[in-house]
Amino acid sequence: VQLQASGGGVVQTGGSLTLSCAASGGTFQSMNMAWFRQAPGKEREFVSANRRSGQNTYYTDSVKGRFTMSRNNAKSTVYLQMNGLKPEDTAVYYCASSFTVILSNIRNPTAYNYWGQGTLVTVSS
Repeated sequence: VQLQASGGGVVQTGGSLTLSCAASGGTFQSMNMAWFRQAPGKEREFVSANRRSGQNTYYTDSVKGRFTMSRNNAKSTVYLQMNGLKPEDTAVYYCASSFTVILSNIRNPTAYNYWGQGTLVTVSS
């Protein structure tokens, strides 16, 4: 499985960006997908996840109401729509996937087998 993330950039506080992650080499409908981010000097942290059923999406508290994760199975792509961006959202954003991840472990980066290369989001104040 290969994941290709894109869409990062520089935006002012309050602005918006949409990240994309295109998957190949596997059955996308069977993949549980997630976004993580890593700010300089910090550990990688969970942002959002979408189970392969597509029925439920989970977010870390700091992005609830501002970020929306969606998936397009026909395009084998997941998206992260980010609105109301804040300087503390500045990080490298990674998409990740796993064919088998249990709900209780969905926020754990070690539960994901495949990772994209990351895309940098910089929010200026």
